[in-house]
Amino acid sequence: MSTSRIFVVTGSNKGIGYGIVKALCKEAGNDAVVYLTARSVERGNEAVKALNKLGLKPAFHPLDVDDASSIETFANFLKKEHGGLDVLVNNAAMAFKNAATESMAVQAKETIRVNYFGLQAVCRALFPLLRSHARVVNVSSCVGHLSKVPGEQLRSTLASPDLTEQQLDDLMTGFVKAAGDGSHEALGWQNSTYSVSKVGVSALTRIQQKQLDADTTREDIVINHVHPGYVDTDMTSHKGTLTIEAGAAAPTYLALLPPNCSSPRGEYVWHDKRLVDWVNEANPAPGF
Repeated sequence: MSTSRIFVVTGSNKGIGYGIVKALCKEAGNDAVVYLTARSVERGNEAVKALNKLGLKPAFHPLDVDDASSIETFANFLKKEHGGLDVLVNNAAMAFKNAATESMAVQAKETIRVNYFGLQAVCRALFPLLRSHARVVNVSSCVGHLSKVPGEQLRSTLASPDLTEQQLDDLMTGFVKAAGDGSHEALGWQNSTYSVSKVGVSALTRIQQKQLDADTTREDIVINHVHPGYVDTDMTSHKGTLTIEAGAAAPTYLALLPPNCSSPRGEYVWHDKRLVDWVNEANPAPGF
């Protein structure tokens, strides 16, 4: 069984995820195994070959965060092959374009399912494999800042230190239902399914850090949420102003936090590595 440090980056055959794999292969050391994952075996292997041409040697494994069987297969593989996991970067996500013709109901259902519940499913499968001093990075967004939620009562609920994962799940499910009947804005939600999904990811991160802190079987497991910046990728229709390398910088920094660091820990990190108060500080955007 491998004794190497094991890294996993979801949704990493292109864009920011690809950039994170590239950076980790360069910075994590020769003993690291960095898994580039993707839904498509073909696209995943093509991405690995591209990195090989740069002298980098990531491993590949298929992973679809929207498929419970795929997640289970990958978790079993990691357990059998490596016995544990040291770094998980939850990057996989989707977004509808502004010109999308799908209804708000469809957009809400698919976006929350993939970006929130898909990420959560990966965490539930892989968190038991995290070793002491493991690092987890949840890729959020500037539109995942709490200030993007218009409703004061809803913001207060999301900001509560007593918010449970089940309560957050119910809020996400409630948004999908409300988006279906057009009542989501009246309930205090923003009119953006992507933004709601990333608010959910950020709120979940805060809950997860508390859960990991309460785990007495392992020590010093840290999870943070990050806005990687407005990056030139397919998701931004190549309108982003930052390079993929710049977008990968903060997530890579968080993935490589040293043992026993006190901060950042359960915190919201801007693309330039600044800590931003997710609850009380004004969103630094626009400016991305």
